[in-house]
Amino acid sequence: MEFFKIRRVIPFMRFALAFNVISIITFIAAVAFIAIRGLNFSIEFTGGTLMEVTFAQSANVETIRSTLEKAGYKAEVQNFGSSRDVLIRMPIEKDQSSAALSQRIGELLRANDKSAEIRRVEFVGPQIGEELAEYGALALLVTAVGIIAYLALRFEWKFGLAAIIANLHDVIIIVGFFAAFQWEFSLPVLAAVLAILGYSVNESVVVFDRVRENFRKLRRASVTEVIDSAITANISRTIITHGSTQIMALTMLVFGGPALHFFALALTIGILFGIYSSVFVASPLLMWLRVSRAQFVRERKSRRDENEGAVV
Repeated sequence: MEFFKIRRVIPFMRFALAFNVISIITFIAAVAFIAIRGLNFSIEFTGGTLMEVTFAQSANVETIRSTLEKAGYKAEVQNFGSSRDVLIRMPIEKDQSSAALSQRIGELLRANDKSAEIRRVEFVGPQIGEELAEYGALALLVTAVGIIAYLALRFEWKFGLAAIIANLHDVIIIVGFFAAFQWEFSLPVLAAVLAILGYSVNESVVVFDRVRENFRKLRRASVTEVIDSAITANISRTIITHGSTQIMALTMLVFGGPALHFFALALTIGILFGIYSSVFVASPLLMWLRVSRAQFVRERKSRRDENEGAVV
Protein backbone atom coordinates (compact mmCIF):
# COMPACT_ATOMS: atom_id res chain seq x y z
CA MET A 1 0.00 0.00 0.00
CA GLU A 2 1.35 3.45 -0.95
CA PHE A 3 -0.10 6.89 -0.26
CA PHE A 4 2.10 8.32 -2.97
CA LYS A 5 4.84 7.26 -5.35
CA ILE A 6 8.02 9.29 -5.77
CA ARG A 7 9.15 8.99 -9.37
CA ARG A 8 12.44 10.82 -8.98
CA VAL A 9 15.16 9.11 -6.94
CA ILE A 10 16.24 11.26 -3.97
CA PRO A 11 20.07 11.34 -3.60
CA PHE A 12 20.26 10.46 0.10
CA MET A 13 23.81 9.11 -0.14
CA ARG A 14 25.07 12.47 -1.38
CA PHE A 15 24.76 13.67 2.23
CA ALA A 16 25.92 10.41 3.82
CA LEU A 17 29.28 11.72 5.04
CA ALA A 18 27.75 14.78 6.71
CA PHE A 19 25.12 12.73 8.51
CA ASN A 20 27.70 10.12 9.52
CA VAL A 21 29.72 12.88 11.20
CA ILE A 22 26.57 14.04 13.02
CA SER A 23 25.87 10.45 14.09
CA ILE A 24 29.40 10.01 15.44
CA ILE A 25 29.18 13.28 17.40
CA THR A 26 25.79 12.39 18.94
CA PHE A 27 26.98 8.86 19.70
CA ILE A 28 30.10 10.16 21.50
CA ALA A 29 27.98 12.68 23.41
CA ALA A 30 25.57 9.92 24.50
CA VAL A 31 28.43 7.69 25.65
CA ALA A 32 29.95 10.63 27.55
CA PHE A 33 26.69 11.34 29.38
CA ILE A 34 26.32 7.65 30.28
CA ALA A 35 29.91 7.46 31.56
CA ILE A 36 29.92 10.78 33.43
CA ARG A 37 26.39 11.21 34.74
CA GLY A 38 25.24 7.58 34.75
CA LEU A 39 21.65 6.38 34.74
CA ASN A 40 18.97 7.26 37.28
CA PHE A 41 17.90 3.69 38.01
CA SER A 42 14.49 2.94 39.53
CA ILE A 43 14.09 0.81 42.62
CA GLU A 44 13.88 -2.36 40.50
CA PHE A 45 17.61 -1.89 39.99
CA THR A 46 18.72 -0.02 43.13
CA GLY A 47 16.47 -1.73 45.67
CA GLY A 48 13.67 -0.28 47.80
CA THR A 49 10.29 -0.90 49.43
CA LEU A 50 7.17 -1.99 47.57
CA MET A 51 3.71 -1.55 49.12
CA GLU A 52 0.32 -2.66 47.88
CA VAL A 53 -2.51 -0.48 49.20
CA THR A 54 -6.25 -0.99 48.71
CA PHE A 55 -9.10 1.50 49.10
CA ALA A 56 -12.88 1.16 49.48
CA GLN A 57 -13.45 3.44 46.48
CA SER A 58 -11.44 4.23 43.36
CA ALA A 59 -8.04 5.63 44.37
CA ASN A 60 -6.83 9.00 43.11
CA VAL A 61 -3.23 8.25 42.10
CA GLU A 62 -2.31 11.92 41.68
CA THR A 63 -3.58 12.79 45.16
CA ILE A 64 -1.61 9.91 46.71
CA ARG A 65 1.54 10.95 44.84
CA SER A 66 1.24 14.60 45.89
CA THR A 67 0.55 13.59 49.52
CA LEU A 68 3.75 11.55 49.66
CA GLU A 69 5.78 14.25 47.92
CA LYS A 70 4.60 16.89 50.40
CA ALA A 71 5.75 14.59 53.21
CA GLY A 72 9.21 14.39 51.61
CA TYR A 73 8.96 10.93 50.06
CA LYS A 74 10.01 10.12 46.52
CA ALA A 75 7.62 7.43 45.31
CA GLU A 76 6.28 5.74 42.20
CA VAL A 77 2.51 5.38 42.43
CA GLN A 78 0.33 3.48 39.98
CA ASN A 79 -2.87 1.44 39.86
CA PHE A 80 -2.42 -2.26 40.34
CA GLY A 81 -5.04 -4.74 39.12
CA SER A 82 -8.08 -2.49 39.70
CA SER A 83 -8.87 1.17 40.31
CA ARG A 84 -9.10 0.49 44.07
CA ASP A 85 -5.63 -1.08 44.34
CA VAL A 86 -2.46 1.00 44.25
CA LEU A 87 1.20 -0.03 44.06
CA ILE A 88 3.74 2.25 45.73
CA ARG A 89 7.48 1.90 45.15
CA MET A 90 9.92 3.82 47.32
CA PRO A 91 13.75 3.89 47.27
CA ILE A 92 15.90 2.75 50.17
CA GLU A 93 16.54 5.36 52.85
CA LYS A 94 19.30 5.23 55.43
CA ASP A 95 18.44 4.15 58.98
CA GLN A 96 14.84 3.37 58.11
CA SER A 97 13.19 -0.04 58.28
CA SER A 98 10.47 -1.22 55.96
CA ALA A 99 8.08 -1.64 58.90
CA ALA A 100 8.54 1.95 60.07
CA LEU A 101 8.23 3.26 56.53
CA SER A 102 5.03 1.32 55.81
CA GLN A 103 3.52 2.50 59.10
CA ARG A 104 4.28 6.13 58.27
CA ILE A 105 2.91 5.78 54.72
CA GLY A 106 -0.25 4.16 56.09
CA GLU A 107 -0.80 7.10 58.46
CA LEU A 108 -0.39 9.63 55.63
CA LEU A 109 -2.82 7.78 53.36
CA ARG A 110 -5.43 7.24 56.08
CA ALA A 111 -5.34 10.96 56.84
CA ASN A 112 -6.91 11.54 53.42
CA ASP A 113 -8.91 8.32 53.15
CA LYS A 114 -9.69 6.23 56.24
CA SER A 115 -10.37 3.16 54.11
CA ALA A 116 -6.70 2.93 53.03
CA GLU A 117 -5.30 -0.47 53.96
CA ILE A 118 -1.77 -1.73 53.32
CA ARG A 119 -2.10 -5.30 52.07
CA ARG A 120 1.52 -6.15 51.29
CA VAL A 121 4.99 -4.79 52.03
CA GLU A 122 8.06 -6.17 50.27
CA PHE A 123 11.70 -5.17 50.33
CA VAL A 124 13.67 -5.34 47.08
CA GLY A 125 17.37 -5.63 47.86
CA PRO A 126 20.11 -4.03 45.76
CA GLN A 127 21.48 -7.49 44.91
CA ILE A 128 18.29 -8.27 42.99
CA GLY A 129 18.70 -4.94 41.20
CA GLU A 130 22.22 -5.87 40.14
CA GLU A 131 20.96 -9.18 38.77
CA LEU A 132 18.25 -7.36 36.79
CA ALA A 133 20.85 -4.99 35.33
CA GLU A 134 23.08 -7.93 34.35
CA TYR A 135 20.18 -9.85 32.78
CA GLY A 136 19.09 -6.70 30.92
CA ALA A 137 22.59 -6.21 29.47
CA LEU A 138 22.70 -9.91 28.58
CA ALA A 139 19.33 -9.60 26.82
CA LEU A 140 20.69 -6.71 24.73
CA LEU A 141 23.81 -8.71 23.86
CA VAL A 142 21.90 -11.86 22.86
CA THR A 143 19.47 -9.80 20.78
CA ALA A 144 22.34 -8.06 18.98
CA VAL A 145 24.10 -11.35 18.20
CA GLY A 146 20.84 -12.86 16.97
CA ILE A 147 20.25 -9.91 14.63
CA ILE A 148 23.74 -10.20 13.16
CA ALA A 149 23.33 -13.95 12.60
CA TYR A 150 19.90 -13.54 11.01
CA LEU A 151 20.98 -10.80 8.59
CA ALA A 152 24.24 -12.57 7.74
CA LEU A 153 22.25 -15.69 6.75
CA ARG A 154 19.52 -13.80 4.91
CA PHE A 155 21.76 -11.32 3.10
CA GLU A 156 25.51 -11.15 3.71
CA TRP A 157 27.75 -10.39 6.69
CA LYS A 158 28.21 -6.76 5.62
CA PHE A 159 24.45 -6.22 5.92
CA GLY A 160 24.43 -7.75 9.40
CA LEU A 161 27.32 -5.57 10.55
CA ALA A 162 25.73 -2.41 9.13
CA ALA A 163 22.36 -3.17 10.75
CA ILE A 164 23.71 -3.92 14.21
CA ILE A 165 25.88 -0.79 14.25
CA ALA A 166 22.86 1.29 13.27
CA ASN A 167 20.62 -0.41 15.86
CA LEU A 168 23.16 -0.09 18.68
CA HIS A 169 23.44 3.57 17.66
CA ASP A 170 19.70 3.90 18.41
CA VAL A 171 20.03 2.11 21.77
CA ILE A 172 22.97 4.24 22.92
CA ILE A 173 21.18 7.44 21.87
CA ILE A 174 18.05 6.48 23.87
CA VAL A 175 20.08 5.58 26.95
CA GLY A 176 22.14 8.76 26.46
CA PHE A 177 18.97 10.87 26.65
CA PHE A 178 18.03 9.19 29.93
CA ALA A 179 21.52 9.81 31.32
CA ALA A 180 21.68 13.44 30.12
CA PHE A 181 18.31 14.46 31.61
CA GLN A 182 18.45 11.97 34.52
CA TRP A 183 15.10 10.48 33.61
CA GLU A 184 14.24 7.38 35.60
CA PHE A 185 15.46 4.19 33.96
CA SER A 186 13.11 1.35 34.93
CA LEU A 187 12.21 -2.11 33.68
CA PRO A 188 9.50 -0.73 31.34
CA VAL A 189 12.13 1.56 29.81
CA LEU A 190 14.45 -1.42 29.33
CA ALA A 191 11.56 -3.23 27.62
CA ALA A 192 11.10 -0.19 25.34
CA VAL A 193 14.81 -0.24 24.44
CA LEU A 194 14.61 -3.92 23.50
CA ALA A 195 11.45 -3.24 21.50
CA ILE A 196 13.19 -0.46 19.58
CA LEU A 197 16.12 -2.76 18.85
CA GLY A 198 13.76 -5.16 17.10
CA TYR A 199 11.65 -2.41 15.57
CA SER A 200 14.64 -0.61 14.07
CA VAL A 201 16.12 -3.75 12.53
CA ASN A 202 12.80 -4.36 10.77
CA GLU A 203 13.16 -1.07 8.90
CA SER A 204 16.77 -1.91 8.01
CA VAL A 205 15.73 -5.34 6.69
CA VAL A 206 13.09 -3.77 4.42
CA VAL A 207 15.64 -1.34 2.97
CA PHE A 208 18.25 -4.09 2.61
CA ASP A 209 15.78 -6.34 0.83
CA ARG A 210 15.03 -3.58 -1.67
CA VAL A 211 18.80 -2.98 -2.12
CA ARG A 212 19.30 -6.65 -2.96
CA GLU A 213 16.36 -6.54 -5.38
CA ASN A 214 17.73 -3.40 -7.07
CA PHE A 215 21.16 -4.97 -7.52
CA ARG A 216 19.48 -7.63 -9.66
CA LYS A 217 17.16 -5.26 -11.53
CA LEU A 218 19.29 -2.13 -12.05
CA ARG A 219 22.29 -3.73 -13.74
CA ARG A 220 23.86 -0.46 -14.93
CA ALA A 221 23.28 1.55 -11.75
CA SER A 222 26.10 2.29 -9.32
CA VAL A 223 26.01 1.16 -5.68
CA THR A 224 25.06 4.69 -4.57
CA GLU A 225 22.20 4.83 -7.07
CA VAL A 226 20.97 1.40 -6.02
CA ILE A 227 20.84 2.44 -2.33
CA ASP A 228 19.19 5.79 -3.12
CA SER A 229 16.56 4.02 -5.21
CA ALA A 230 15.86 1.50 -2.43
CA ILE A 231 15.38 4.20 0.21
CA THR A 232 13.20 6.34 -2.08
CA ALA A 233 10.97 3.37 -2.93
CA ASN A 234 10.36 2.75 0.80
CA ILE A 235 9.47 6.33 1.78
CA SER A 236 5.71 5.80 1.52
CA ARG A 237 5.88 2.62 3.59
CA THR A 238 8.09 4.32 6.17
CA ILE A 239 5.63 7.19 6.60
CA ILE A 240 2.71 4.79 7.05
CA THR A 241 4.36 2.35 9.49
CA HIS A 242 6.44 4.79 11.52
CA GLY A 243 3.74 7.43 11.48
CA SER A 244 1.08 5.12 12.90
CA THR A 245 3.49 3.72 15.50
CA GLN A 246 4.61 7.20 16.51
CA ILE A 247 0.99 8.28 16.96
CA MET A 248 0.49 5.35 19.34
CA ALA A 249 3.65 6.22 21.31
CA LEU A 250 2.70 9.91 21.52
CA THR A 251 -0.79 8.98 22.70
CA MET A 252 0.70 6.97 25.56
CA LEU A 253 3.13 9.80 26.29
CA VAL A 254 0.38 12.43 26.55
CA PHE A 255 -2.48 10.42 28.05
CA GLY A 256 -0.76 7.41 29.65
CA GLY A 257 0.09 9.14 32.91
CA PRO A 258 3.26 8.80 35.00
CA ALA A 259 3.21 4.99 34.90
CA LEU A 260 3.74 4.95 31.11
CA HIS A 261 5.54 8.29 30.70
CA PHE A 262 9.15 7.16 30.42
CA PHE A 263 8.23 3.97 28.57
CA ALA A 264 6.42 6.02 25.92
CA LEU A 265 9.22 8.60 25.90
CA ALA A 266 11.81 5.91 25.14
CA LEU A 267 9.60 4.58 22.32
CA THR A 268 9.10 8.07 20.87
CA ILE A 269 12.84 8.79 20.78
CA GLY A 270 13.63 5.31 19.48
CA ILE A 271 11.14 5.45 16.60
CA LEU A 272 12.51 8.80 15.42
CA PHE A 273 16.10 7.62 15.52
CA GLY A 274 15.08 4.27 14.00
CA ILE A 275 14.07 6.08 10.82
CA TYR A 276 17.23 8.16 10.87
CA SER A 277 19.59 5.24 11.45
CA SER A 278 18.06 3.09 8.69
CA VAL A 279 18.60 5.85 6.12
CA PHE A 280 21.71 7.70 7.30
CA VAL A 281 23.61 5.08 9.31
CA ALA A 282 22.89 1.56 8.04
CA SER A 283 22.64 2.46 4.34
CA PRO A 284 25.87 4.53 4.19
CA LEU A 285 27.67 1.75 6.04
CA LEU A 286 26.79 -0.59 3.16
CA MET A 287 28.48 1.88 0.86
CA TRP A 288 31.58 2.23 3.07
CA LEU A 289 31.80 -1.57 3.41
CA ARG A 290 31.80 -1.77 -0.40
CA VAL A 291 28.85 -4.05 -0.90
CA SER A 292 28.71 -5.00 -4.58
CA ARG A 293 26.37 -6.42 -7.20
CA ALA A 294 28.60 -9.46 -7.67
CA GLN A 295 27.60 -10.74 -4.23
CA PHE A 296 24.01 -11.20 -5.44
CA VAL A 297 24.21 -12.05 -9.15
CA ARG A 298 27.24 -14.37 -9.15
CA GLU A 299 25.16 -17.49 -8.49
CA ARG A 300 22.71 -16.69 -11.29
CA LYS A 301 25.57 -16.18 -13.76
CA SER A 302 27.32 -19.37 -12.78
CA ARG A 303 24.13 -21.38 -13.30
CA ARG A 304 23.69 -19.89 -16.74
CA ASP A 305 27.27 -20.77 -17.66
CA GLU A 306 26.75 -24.34 -16.44
CA ASN A 307 23.60 -24.68 -18.56
CA GLU A 308 25.42 -23.36 -21.65
CA GLY A 309 28.26 -25.84 -21.06
CA ALA A 310 25.78 -28.67 -20.77
CA VAL A 311 24.18 -27.74 -24.12
CA VAL A 312 27.56 -27.64 -25.86
